[in-house]
Amino acid sequence: MPDDGLFDVAGKVAVVTGGSRGIGKMIAGGLVQRGVRVYISARKEEAARQTAAELSRDGECVAIAADLAGEGGAAALAAAVGEREGRVHILVNNAGTSWGAPFESYPEAGFDKVLDTNVKGLFFVTQKLVPLLRAAGSKDDPARVINIGSIDGLLTPHQANYAYSCSKAAVHWLTRHLAQTLVGDHILVNAIAPGLFRTQMTEYFFSQASEGQLSAMIPAGRLGQDDDMAGVVVFLASRAGSYINGSIIPVGGGLDVLTPAGLTA
Repeated sequence: MPDDGLFDVAGKVAVVTGGSRGIGKMIAGGLVQRGVRVYISARKEEAARQTAAELSRDGECVAIAADLAGEGGAAALAAAVGEREGRVHILVNNAGTSWGAPFESYPEAGFDKVLDTNVKGLFFVTQKLVPLLRAAGSKDDPARVINIGSIDGLLTPHQANYAYSCSKAAVHWLTRHLAQTLVGDHILVNAIAPGLFRTQMTEYFFSQASEGQLSAMIPAGRLGQDDDMAGVVVFLASRAGSYINGSIIPVGGGLDVLTPAGLTA
């Protein structure tokens, strides 16, 4: 069967926030390997530079230091990208943080930090990059915004991460709202809700149980891998995903369809 370029993203320009590690790095690496020029941002400049140098072995990756917890950082990131590019075809809003604490002592600072980064930061990064996204999009090949939510925004978590779970539910709903707002500008907005991938943010789980025990809790019987995350982003960013808008796609090996314990049909 001839290759018709259905999943081709080569030659496009992408911005991946929080791209120096974890899921952001998985996504950035997958795009770089497929011929996308990728700009990654992170709060820590040295970490971003190290990751960009590593990923640049396979293509083009540029590091930009940015604190995206507020409008100013989002504007600075957009300006830095705009100095180098006239168009951005793909924006992956991955930058995020979490905070765990018992219910009785969960602090206001935890909510402020998590909601500022995970929700407000995502909104303003998108807002500031819309001119570059609009310049890249067309009716037949829209620009893409891909927001990284979480399975914790779909299910009730067992962990005391109250601000995180509600922030990711907000990301999912904001995705649908932005999808409605931006589709007329030939910009599609979708979200991915990852399940359990091994990242710095999820190391707590591995301190409590073995990888085998955790894998046994997932219907697919394994943890998420780099290609699982990169693959769904490539799909959404390519012609294959050009008619999908406002969707939340779980990537968790079936965690989102588990029946709660004790309930039967």
